[in-house]
Amino acid sequence: MPSLADVVRRHGPDYLARFGRAVLPSQARALRDIARCRTPEMGGHIVACEACGTEHAQHHSCRNRACGQCGADRTASWLQQQSELLLPVPYFHVVFTVPSELRLVIRRHQKALLSVLVRAAVESLSSLCGDPRHLGGHIGALAVLHTWTRALEWHPHVHLLVPGGALDRNGRWITIPRRKKRFLVPERAVGKLFRGRFLQMARQVLPDVTLPSLPPKQRWIVCCKETVQGSDRALEYLGRYVHKTALSNSAIVAYSDDFVTFRYRDSHNHQLKTMTLPPHEFLRRFLQHVLPRGFHRVRSYGLLHASGRVTLRRLQLMLQRPRTAGSDPARTKKRQLPRCPVCKSERLRRLRRFAGPERYATTPASTPLPQSARAPPT
Repeated sequence: MPSLADVVRRHGPDYLARFGRAVLPSQARALRDIARCRTPEMGGHIVACEACGTEHAQHHSCRNRACGQCGADRTASWLQQQSELLLPVPYFHVVFTVPSELRLVIRRHQKALLSVLVRAAVESLSSLCGDPRHLGGHIGALAVLHTWTRALEWHPHVHLLVPGGALDRNGRWITIPRRKKRFLVPERAVGKLFRGRFLQMARQVLPDVTLPSLPPKQRWIVCCKETVQGSDRALEYLGRYVHKTALSNSAIVAYSDDFVTFRYRDSHNHQLKTMTLPPHEFLRRFLQHVLPRGFHRVRSYGLLHASGRVTLRRLQLMLQRPRTAGSDPARTKKRQLPRCPVCKSERLRRLRRFAGPERYATTPASTPLPQSARAPPT
């Protein structure tokens, strides 16, 4: 079956030759890394199967966060690390979305405004949850930034995964009251706070940039819902959002010199559809979701921040966290081990390492770009 790497190898060099001067370094690196991922250019190891004695090469992965091939390994590793950080409470999924009028200015100033987007979302939710009329305590949140729709269009939004409860000033855990339908905070109230904080913070970090005018009564969409019961199910739910990339290999249907076809699920009716785009437009849509180098797409706040591990452990003891499928290291989903291509055994032994060509780290400064390069299509 075709993969994203196949499309990049076929059309990536021509895309860089045409639009190279307008392509961000992180985007150019993503193209080159994806093209080289798990190929002889990356180097690798010669391994021997202890079951059948076959020797074969295992090529290194690129570990680029935009690469769909590397996402599964990162997710499995993250799930193992997070399995001991769960609380035995319901988890809530809160999504913060900005109006369409602001999307273009966010795209032009990604490093500044995407950080503002995440911070404004977390601070708005924390402020409302700290109000005694709601929870009246300190919450924790795992924030995951996504910038895409299922059709690869630019649509920045933040997913927050929040334990259902808060810690008050006296160190007591406040549980959300059991009702027919439990809710964390009123969506309209947190939406108003989110609007004010985002606009205020955006003007502070970009005082010379004029933000688009917005209707005074325009509602900023915030969706809050309970996810699943049980910490084991919550861990699985978290993994689906943390290391997800804009497009997986399984989504590519076909490609040629003139088109790329991929499948996606319509967000309105949830039907599976296909879309066919010219190769350069397909790469433009994909690359716009490659974030600037050094930008952290996944961030922890409050009770879930690394600085609060002592408090988190105390909460787990106080709430008498049970041994569940999510918290039992023996049952946590492990990273899939390489298999022998002949007998499918996982009993592989490394014999020696071989190096590939020079790594990309030295490539950008020495790669000449044509003087006639133009900006990518919009």
